[in-house]
Order: sequence, then structure tokens, then C-alpha cells
Amino acid sequence: MPLSTPPSPQVSVVSPVYGCRECIEDLVDRIDQAIRPLGCIHEIVLVDDASPDEAWSRIAELSRIHAHVRGIRLSRNFGQHAAINAGLFAARGQKIVVMDCDLQDRPEEIPRLLEVLNDDVQIALASRVDRQDTLFKKSASRAFYRLLGWLTDSEYDSTTANFGAYSRKVIDTVLSMPESDRFFPLLVRWTGFRAVLVTVTHGRREHGRSGYTLRQLIRLATNVALSFSDKPLRLVVKMGLFVAGLAALIVLYSVYRYLAGDVEVAGFTSIVASIWLIGSVILSSVGVVGLYVGRLYNQTKLRPHFIIAERSGT
Repeated sequence: MPLSTPPSPQVSVVSPVYGCRECIEDLVDRIDQAIRPLGCIHEIVLVDDASPDEAWSRIAELSRIHAHVRGIRLSRNFGQHAAINAGLFAARGQKIVVMDCDLQDRPEEIPRLLEVLNDDVQIALASRVDRQDTLFKKSASRAFYRLLGWLTDSEYDSTTANFGAYSRKVIDTVLSMPESDRFFPLLVRWTGFRAVLVTVTHGRREHGRSGYTLRQLIRLATNVALSFSDKPLRLVVKMGLFVAGLAALIVLYSVYRYLAGDVEVAGFTSIVASIWLIGSVILSSVGVVGLYVGRLYNQTKLRPHFIIAERSGT
């Protein structure tokens, strides 16, 4: 007698795992307790982003025990957003929840996020009004979103991040995008689907520590800006126009001094000024072009390799 095919999940919960081995079991239990009263079939996709605390062994164990828990192991540390992207590729639900694994994104808020989704609302973003983070982390996060907003000419709400519920249509659109820098919040924003904010309670971090430093946040903002914005190029154009105007003034001033008899060596001032100003513009332009060429090269790289662990059917 052929084996029956298990029903497809209605809800998928995707969570990248890094440095939080001790809270994975608690995460799975709390997600189950939050979703089961809704009466829908769900799955949990845990993505090990080469966690340094050997989280994969725990994920593999949970996937053997629970049929609805699936584990994905990246070949190396690709970063949080690449891990989210790998999890989205594996997610099978019609509604997808993305959340961090450290339990600061509280699983108990998932039903409220799912409740908001309907034919008109495709995205429900969790708004963490009262963040339970250190002053440094909150300040770094605000600085990151301000820098990102300035570079991309957009407004970003620092109370939101990855935690939210998304329709299948949104996730399929995100997965179809070819960008190699998979900054999930920005990709979701670019889909253009209607989004609403849902105020949630932010939990305290009980295990591990954040993998982001201020330097990493600045680098992430710069990478995102180079991938999704032409503002650096426009800034160079504006700088070139400004320097051209400044050079013209210097030339006029040099001519005036020469006619007034104040310059003994004709052309010395203007030549030095022209070389310095034009050279700086050329170097700046070459530097920005080099950055964009580097981004184009990175986009030719392959997507992260991963393996999947899940319990076999019986």
C-alpha cells in the first residue's frame, strides 16, 4: 500500500541560528504552543549559519524527533540575511513567519501577526516599541537605519527588523529577485505590497549575544547602499560640479593676480590648483566605479550551499 503524502504546512516559521544553541529547544516548544491553538498545520525551518557553538547537532536532533522541524546547515557563515534566504527557499507554507532564534522575537506574538494577513494586507511587521536591548545596541541600530535611509533616500523604522509574517506572494517575489546582497527588510519593502505595523512585546536576550558590531552594521549599510542605490554615483557627480566651479574661480583669481603683476611665475598657481583638484575628482570617481565593479563581481557568485535535515517518512 503506497504511503500517504503528508499535508503541506499552512504556516512556515523560518529562523536563522547563530550562537543560540541553548535556546533552540525552547524556541521550538514556544512556537508549537503559540501556533497549535490556531488549528493549522505548521513547520519550523531552522537555518544553522555555521554557528560557533555547534548548534547543528541540536537542530539535527530536533528534526529527528519532530516531523515538522526541518534543519538547514550552511557550508560556512554567510550572514543572517543569507541564512534567512536559504530558509525561505525551503519554506512550504502559504504564510511565512521570519524571526530571530534568541527569543527576543517572542513566539507568542506570532498569532497576532498571522491574524493581520488577508487579501489586502500581505505583510505584517512586528514593531518593537520598547526594545529590551543595551543602550549601545539600540544606538547602533538607530545609527544603522539612519545611515541606510540617507544612502538609499528612504525612511526606515528602527523598531522593525526581520520579525514579521508574510504571504506566499511576498516571499515568492523576494526569492525571484537576483540581488546577491539579500538584505531581507529592504527586499520586502521593494515588493510594494501593503504592510502594516503590529506592536509587539520585545523579550530579553537570555542566551548568547548579538553577532552584529557597530563596524559590521556600517559595513552592511554600505553594502546595501551600493547594491540598491546610485546615490554614491550622484554624490560624485555633484562633487565634480562643485570642484569644477571651485577650479574656475581659482583660475579667474590666478588670472587677476597675473594681470595685477602679483605672480612672477605665470601659470604656476593655476597649474598646481588644477592638478590637485582634477586629480582628486578622478581618484574619487575611480574609487566609486571600483566599488560598483566589485558589487557586479559579487553578484556572479553562487548562492550559499546547504544541506537539509528532516525526519524521514515512515
